[in-house]
Parts: sequence; C-alpha cells; structure tokens
Amino acid sequence: MHDESRRIEERVQRLHDQRIKTAVYAATVPFEVEAWQAPGEPVPFEEAAAASYEPFAMGTPWGPPWGTTWFRMRGQVPAEWAGRRVEAVIDLGFTGDWPGNQAEALVHLTDGTPLKAVNPLNQYVAIANPAQGGETVDYLVEAASNPDILADNFSKTTPLGDKLTAGDKPLYTFRSADIAILDEEVWHLDLDVQVLRELMLELGEHDPRRHEIAHALDRAMDLLDLDDVSGSAAAVREALKPVLAKPAHASAHTISGVGHAHIDSAWLWPIRETKRKTSRTFSNVTSLADEYDDFIFACSQAQQYEWVRDNYPKVWARIQESVKNGQWAPVGGMWVESDGNLPGGEAVARQFIHGKRFFMDHFGIETKGVWLPDSFGYNAAYPQIAKLAGNEWFLTQKISWNQTNRFPHHTFWWEGIDGTRIFTHFPPVDTYNARFSGEEMSRAVRNYQEKGGASRSLAPFGWGDGGGGPTREIMERARRLADLEGSAKVVVEHPDEFFAKAREEYPDAPVWVGELYLELHRATYTSQARTKQGNRRSEHLLREAELWATTAALHAPGYTYPHEKLDRLWKTVLLHQFHDILPGSSIAWVHREAEAEYARVARELHALTAEAVAALGAGEPRVFNTSPYDRAEVVRTADGAPVYVEVPASGSAPLADTAPPQPVRVDGLVLDNGLVRVEVAEDGTLSSVRDLRAGREVLAEPGNLLRLHTDLPNYWDAWDIDKHYKNRYTDLLDVSSVTVVEQDPLIGAIRVERSFGKGSTITQTITVRAGSPRIDIETDIDWHETEKILKAAFPVDIRAPHSSAEIQFGHIQRPTHTNTSWEAARFEVSGHRWVHLGEPGYGVAVINDSTYGHDVSRTVREDGGTTTTVRLSLVRAPRIPDPEADQGRHRFTYALLPGATIEDTVAEGYSLNLPLRVADAAGAPGPVVSTEGEGVTVEAVKLADDASGDVVVRLYESRGGRATGTLRTGFPLAGAQITDLLERPLEEAEITDGAVAVTLRPFQILTLRLRRG
Repeated sequence: MHDESRRIEERVQRLHDQRIKTAVYAATVPFEVEAWQAPGEPVPFEEAAAASYEPFAMGTPWGPPWGTTWFRMRGQVPAEWAGRRVEAVIDLGFTGDWPGNQAEALVHLTDGTPLKAVNPLNQYVAIANPAQGGETVDYLVEAASNPDILADNFSKTTPLGDKLTAGDKPLYTFRSADIAILDEEVWHLDLDVQVLRELMLELGEHDPRRHEIAHALDRAMDLLDLDDVSGSAAAVREALKPVLAKPAHASAHTISGVGHAHIDSAWLWPIRETKRKTSRTFSNVTSLADEYDDFIFACSQAQQYEWVRDNYPKVWARIQESVKNGQWAPVGGMWVESDGNLPGGEAVARQFIHGKRFFMDHFGIETKGVWLPDSFGYNAAYPQIAKLAGNEWFLTQKISWNQTNRFPHHTFWWEGIDGTRIFTHFPPVDTYNARFSGEEMSRAVRNYQEKGGASRSLAPFGWGDGGGGPTREIMERARRLADLEGSAKVVVEHPDEFFAKAREEYPDAPVWVGELYLELHRATYTSQARTKQGNRRSEHLLREAELWATTAALHAPGYTYPHEKLDRLWKTVLLHQFHDILPGSSIAWVHREAEAEYARVARELHALTAEAVAALGAGEPRVFNTSPYDRAEVVRTADGAPVYVEVPASGSAPLADTAPPQPVRVDGLVLDNGLVRVEVAEDGTLSSVRDLRAGREVLAEPGNLLRLHTDLPNYWDAWDIDKHYKNRYTDLLDVSSVTVVEQDPLIGAIRVERSFGKGSTITQTITVRAGSPRIDIETDIDWHETEKILKAAFPVDIRAPHSSAEIQFGHIQRPTHTNTSWEAARFEVSGHRWVHLGEPGYGVAVINDSTYGHDVSRTVREDGGTTTTVRLSLVRAPRIPDPEADQGRHRFTYALLPGATIEDTVAEGYSLNLPLRVADAAGAPGPVVSTEGEGVTVEAVKLADDASGDVVVRLYESRGGRATGTLRTGFPLAGAQITDLLERPLEEAEITDGAVAVTLRPFQILTLRLRRG
C-alpha cells in the first residue's frame, strides 16, 4: 500500500478547521447591545442595573485597563428555531491563547441571578434546549477589561500592572454577541474528529492503529458534504463509530480526571479581581454539573469559597447543592494554596486549621489531602503538619519544572524531617490545566515513572485563572477516551478515590526523604522584600498577641479574649501567603496592597497586645518576653536609655538595671564586650570577629561583604535567579563614612554609610551589646537599582560538611559540597530565621529578621583550612511583572552569632524576631506555661478555638534529637490532652506533680490542650 499519511493528515486538518468547526453554529441573530462603563472600581449588580445605558455597536473598542463595562443584551429566539438547542455566543474581543489573563465576563439575568461566565474558550450561555421559539432574552453582562500583563512573553516591562499607572486606553474590540443554534450533530462530529486525529498523530509511524485511524478518517471525510455539513454530519459520525468503539488495551494506563480551575488568589490581577474570577468560574462549573451527571470538580482554597459566599450568595447556593450531589469536591484543606517554603511553621498549621474548619462547618466534609499543584517547592515539615491536620495524601505538579534534574517518581511516600510519611503524587501529564488532548494523553503515559509498579495517575482538567474551568468539550473528550484503543483510559473521579486506588495498587511505593526542592523559581525567596518582611513581622506579632491575650484572659478579671479579631487577622496573613503574593511574583498593585495590609495588621496587633498587657493592671514599667527562651539582654527604655534585663521565657520582669557580665568597650573601630571582639575595617567590612570565649578567629576573610550582582534570569524575572548571576559583580567597598555612633557600657555601635549605582544608599549600624556574643547589623537601604541582586557574605573559618537552615518546626541540613547535580542545583536555597554552620566543637550562625534566600559555599585555602561562606540575599530588582519591584526603602536586621550551638541559634532566632516589649503593668503573673528539657520549644500559646477557655500549647523538638521534659502551667491544671492541629483529642497526656510529661522524637510537633482548674 502506498503511504498516503501526509495527504490524509492535511486533508483531515483542513476539513476540520475550515468546514466542520465553522459549522458548529447553524444560524445566528445578533443581540441588541447597550453599554455602561462603571466609574472606578466594580459596582454591585443593583447599581449597574439602575444605570443609564447607551447603544453599543459591534466592532467598537471598549474597556480601559482594570475597568468594568456592563452590557445590556436583548434579543428574541426566532419562532422557526423551536425544538433546537439555542445559546448566546459572546466574543468580547478575546485575544491570544491564554484564557485566564484577559477579558472576562459574568452573564446575569435581569433579576441579578448569575448564569455563567464567558471566556475565550467558553463563550456560550445556554438559552433553551429545546427552544420554544419566540422567547425573549434579556441579559446584563459584567465585563472586566483586565490587561494581558505578559502579552510580550516576559520580554518587556509594562505599566499595566497597577491601575495607578495603566492609563485609560481601551484594550479590546467587541466582536460579536449573538443568539445561535448549536448544531449538536456537527458539534459531536467536531469532537470525534479532534480526538481521533490527535490520537493518530501521537501513535508511532509503525503502529497499525495509527494507519487504521487515518484511513477511517479519510473514508469518513468522503461522506462530508461541503455544501451541507449539517446534513451529512450524522453519516460521517456513523462511519467513525467503529474506530471510536475499539476498546483500550488491557494494560493501558488509567488517568483519573478531576475537574479543576486553578485560580491564583492574586497574581497578574489584584485580589478584588480574583473575587470576581471565582464567581465566574464557579458559575460555569455549577452549570456544567447540571449538564453532566458524571462530572466531578475539585476545588481548594477556603478563602475563595468565603469570597463567593459573601459576595455571590446565589452562586454559593449552587456550590452547596453541587457538593451535596457529589459533583463538587472541596480539597486541599488550606485557607489558600500558600507558598511551600516561606510561611512559618505555625502559619502552615493555621492554613490547615482555618481551611479544614471552613469545609467542615459549611459542607460537613473533612478534606483528606493536600492540594498544592503550583507552589515553588515544598518544605520538609509538610508531611508531619499535613498528617497532624488529618490528611492522608499530598498532590503537587510543579516539581516537573525542574531546571536540572528530573524527579525520579510520580507516586511515592514523602518522608519529612521527623520521619512522618505521606502518600504523594505528581501528575505525569505535567499540567494542572489539562484538556485531554492527544498530546497530553501521550505525555502522561510517556512521563510516568512508575511503570511496572503502578498503572494510574491523576489529571486535573480545565482552564485556569479565570479561563472558566472545565468545559463541556473537555468532558466530551473524557467520555471518548474512557476506553479507546491506542490511548490511556480516562475515568472522571474524586481525588480521594484516585489516591485510595493508587495506594492500594502501590503500597510499597518508593520513599523520598527531605524537602521537595524546586530547581527553578529560586528568586521567590527574595523578590519583593517588603512583602516578605510584612509576613515575618505579622507571624511574630500574632504570636505575641495570642500569648499576652491568653495571659490576660487567665489573670485579668473582665478581660475577654479577642477570638474574632485574631481569627480575622490570621486569615488576612494567611491570604497573603498565597504562592504568588508572598513569593513576590505578582503585579505592582498586589504588592502595594499587601504592604498596606501588613501595616494595618501590625497596627491592630500592637493594639491588641497593648490592651492585653494593660488589662493586667497599671504599675511600674516591665519587660515582656514573648520568646520561648529565657533572655538576658539590653533593652531600651521609653527615652532610649539602654538597660540590661533578665526576663523568663514567655514571661515578664521589672525594668530594672541588672549588672551585665562585662561592659562594652569601644576603641576606635573595635567593639569588645568580653565575649566577642569585632574590628570594623575602613571599608566598612568586618575585618575580624574574635570569639574570646573559644579563643579563635571566626572569619577567614572580611565579613559582611556586600556584593552587587547583575541579575537577569533567562525567563521568569521575578521568579528566577539563574546560576550565571555569580559571574558578574561589584564589591561595595567604597564608603561615605565609618563612625562610632554609640559608646556606652551596655552598647557599642559603628555606622557605615555607602552610596553606589543609580543613586542607591546603604546605612548599616554594627552593634555589640553587653552580655551577648551576637553582632547585629541593622540595615537601611534606599534601593534604586534594576536587574541586580545584593548579597551579604560571611566567610567563616569552619569546615562544615553541611549547613543547617531553619524551616517550619525544625531545620534541614544541606551539603556544602556539589558532588552531584542535585547538590549543584541548590545554588540558592531558603531558610527562615537562621543558617548554622558547624564542625565538631564549634559553630557559627547567621540570623535574620526578614530574609529568606541565601547560598552556602566552601573553598579550601592554601593553608589547608576551609572557608565556608554564607551569603544572605538581601534585595533584588526584577522588572517583570512589576517594573518597580523593590524600589525604595528597606529596613531590616541580620546578625552573626559566633560560638553557637543549634540550641543557641534557635533561641537567638526567636530573640531577634521577637523584640522585648516595655510597658507599664502591675506585678504581672508568671508565664502561662514554662518548659524544662533541652530542645522542648514552645511555638504557640493561645486559648482554644471553641471558646471553652482551655489553653492550647503547641511545642516541638527544635534540635533534631530526642527530648524529654515537662511543661508546667501558671494556672491550676485540671487535665491535659494531646490533640491534632484542629484541637481534637488524640490521647490523654501524662500529668505528674502538676506538670505535663513531654517526650518528643526529633522535630516532633505536639499540641496540648490544657483544662483549667
């Protein structure tokens, strides 16, 4: 037989694209359209319905950036269309192939009932099936003219990312708004041909099935009447039935499809627009559920549900009905799909607590899995946190984006730092916006790493980010692919069902230990530094407010614990931990609002803490310590005078002078407190840091070396830092001044001022305090660079085989060598409050109050010694998607801690991030709780969420070893329970001599519920 494959393939493509697809709508009549542009921000439906509309012609430009235009569309179904399937078909002037990053609209009835959204790949609204003929159609359409921020494929900056700079030039040209007949036979033929053609093209040239499909399509096309596609469609479909009916191979891979509409809670649009995106997409989803009984939609992010509940009650009611019908599956159990690295441990716990409670309260459903397809790597504490929240499985997809190494598994057990394991899956289809194309089906089978051990994977399907979610076309593809020779099999089912089957099939799946590090998007640890600082400050202010509110609730008559305020503030912070806000990868508008929200949160939390402290009674000035460790350090009074105080963990003490071990001496540019001796060079670097206790020099080379690198990644500006950034740099050694600014027995400080680049300045104050080996470097930057990254280096004289970086509820060790490609790929990593380097008998830590990104490297010197260098990533200057990212003022502190054990480092990390608070109070009561036993660290103290008055304490083992100790209470203890994160009892805790016995494995998290006597 002659090879005619090329002719057939080209013939089928042309007939499909130019004849079949264009005949899907058999006839159309235009709507009469009027328009009203809402001034400023979006308005409620009632205001739009009462507005004055003006005639609007097709082909007219509309929609300034971030604007809202309401269209009134009126029409009548022709009488002769009775018995046909009739739809409204609307093209707002859609552009490009990205359905979720441009114009979108929600169609309402005139009584305000939302019907369905229209998007580039989902332009219809059902009117009648079948039509009676003569029906009047009257819609109000809320259309958002959102700009396509990445229209130039990351190659150009744009002012469109903020309404303050976007201008008012219309972005779109309205193409059409019609009432149309959907020719269902042609529409089904269109899908038959698509599925078969795409399958054919994915099969091998020597696969008989490919040629069988090709010739079946060729013969079927002979039956297509080009002058009457509608009339001949049934015959063409009949000819294709045999080739569509052949069942899949017995060993075919099974893909569990679940509807999905990945909606970023903010990204290339502000939060206010996400609120509307959810209403549009969820309207589509509930409409699709009415049409397809076998449809199942998985949706995470409790915050988005709450937005719909509060703003679109009719859509909310439809969601509730779909949940009852089993077609809508709440998943994930988190408040938002947060970043996987940057939120603190307690914040990750609260993501689950608030998320799972929302789903239980509103749907009676406890979600079983973690749904995080798009975060930029996942910390190694997740397995334990997830299991303590009652989860059984974990899903993500993003690790498939690795730049260097291919992750070796798709289904596996993920083991965290404490030994907890959770069953985990990466969809090999490599997308969370699948549409069941032939290429996707082939890719999923080709990629699947578990061949021979397992035979199933999951595929989230639907257009994301306001693209409308799943469509009827995707559902029809799934039906055709349920059992089709040559293809993987598709079954639409709940994620819980997939995970149950996958675990049963593959119980001995391989184990991956430690973090799921994404070898890409490493700059998300640093971009938009003020947003990150706002998060860090908020997390610690929340801890402080909860502790002192609990203290006041226990000891101050008449004081009421502020449950509702704390709940609201926590949810604000959790929202801004979303995986494009906290990582710094959103538009300017998002980060401008985030900074304002963090400032508001800080004001409210300071006020709540002040109220709680004041409730304890007026009196003399006292010092309040929120840290879980005893502290002896210098604090300033209201007039700025330094005082050396000793304060117990989670307690308070009078603001009274206590003699420090030794005073601080300042001699020129040398600071000496008897514990450390710090020499500042004329160029502002630390030329020497001598640990006087150990009798050794800490630095191998000058420390606090500020280095400015060129930073232009290959593609994702705000997201990425590529390895070549290291090759071009300038050391900032020119100084404007180096002066002693404080010379007191309790504090010695030297200020270094620099200017560089495009008018940028850095002022650093290097401070040594009495009684502490910690050297603080308070930094004030006025930053005006572009496409640069600023790092601060500390080359220490330690041969460390690994670095230890704090993560949620513990720390992770990473090799300092690069023996393998996996190690070499970790050239930029994340950590929380500290990084520690150690060799037997000695360690050094670098601590920070708002920095997350860093790198660690080492070299061997000519003298045989080893220099291990920690470099903090301080600030970047990407230009896409926010051309002004990080410009302006930044204030933060980092510190060097010589002679530090891990336990010293943990304590100082808390101290730097939880400054002592000075306030007038009566003789304040003792700490709510206190612990005995090394490594037993209290992370949160609060009242129980059920308002019972019980005290909830969350603690963990912080050193990485076993811990045995006790927890004592500052109130009569009537009983204690060990609970899960949601404060549900697991077992009774042992109480001996009025104290709770605590035994912890390495990095174990323990939540105790304490009943008051």
